[in-house]
Amino acid sequence: MSEHEIKILAIETSCDETAAAVVVNGRDVRSNVISSQIALHTLYGGVVPEIASRKHIEKINQVITQALDEAETTLDGIDAIGVTYGPGLVGALLVGVAEAKAIAYAKKIPLIGVHHIEGHICANYIENPKLQPPFLCLVVSGGHTHLVRVADYGSYEIIGRTRDDAAGEAFDKVARAIGLGYPGGPKIEQAARGGNLHAVEFPRAKMGDSPYDFSFSGLKSAVLNYLNGCRMKGQEIVQADIAASFQKAVTDVLIGNAVRALKDYKADTFAIAGGVASNAAFREGMRKACMDMGVAFYHPSPVFCTDNAAMIGVAAYHDYRSGRRDGLDLNAVPNLKLGDRQRNRLLV
Repeated sequence: MSEHEIKILAIETSCDETAAAVVVNGRDVRSNVISSQIALHTLYGGVVPEIASRKHIEKINQVITQALDEAETTLDGIDAIGVTYGPGLVGALLVGVAEAKAIAYAKKIPLIGVHHIEGHICANYIENPKLQPPFLCLVVSGGHTHLVRVADYGSYEIIGRTRDDAAGEAFDKVARAIGLGYPGGPKIEQAARGGNLHAVEFPRAKMGDSPYDFSFSGLKSAVLNYLNGCRMKGQEIVQADIAASFQKAVTDVLIGNAVRALKDYKADTFAIAGGVASNAAFREGMRKACMDMGVAFYHPSPVFCTDNAAMIGVAAYHDYRSGRRDGLDLNAVPNLKLGDRQRNRLLV
């Protein structure tokens, strides 16, 4: 290993993916192993926290071993270990944090706690070598919808957020309501391909007092009311049309708020991140909007949009370079806010 090569072993267990990766110098992903629990939780129509935690315990050592093997390295070749410590399911987070602390203690290497949303933002650096802060980023996932100004590596300002449901959460709930099942995002996207975008004009919420904020609970309720109305009147429910109309309503709001922020902040670079960033309709709509404005547009590949450890390794690398470290008293923080540095980090 050259003196300029920094290898990070990263662990991600915030929800229902058990993931480990080895990332070199913040951009070079040597391995990215993900053990998904989707098939297991599909039986219950959503993630069951206790089951997720137990499965993490079963898989964590396996995915770390595989990640090290694929990267052709060992724990002795690792410079630091990064781990998601929030936000997320507390039981799931604790599995990853405990594992990372054990490795850091045994191998006497630095421990770095990473914010999950920061990881999603940093996923954009993996395949886009030209991308550098500052830029605006829209993080859209099952648990989060955040419009973020990335001032520098590790420096973030949230300028917009959801007031209620996250966009991905709305996808899951609507998919369940129209009989598509779990996970909602991919199933809505697939069904929408054969549907009429304008079959039902669902509402697009706007927050007058906070123009960059989002709200999807009213949209979700509108879909449920429409379904109930159809059933009461004996009208046919066309899954594809509802999926397409709902997806269009969500993407219109996401893109509309993003465009407004780009104009107001006079930004010339925009990125998207999170599970919903893998949605082709949203990605293409955002690409076109940025192209029309002359704004550089970036997004991760689908494998780096959903929860993964490579993105955590990238974020941990920049924290490592800035001198941030965590002690062995690092704990899971399920409701952790982005930009929260008021914790047990030491600057060295």
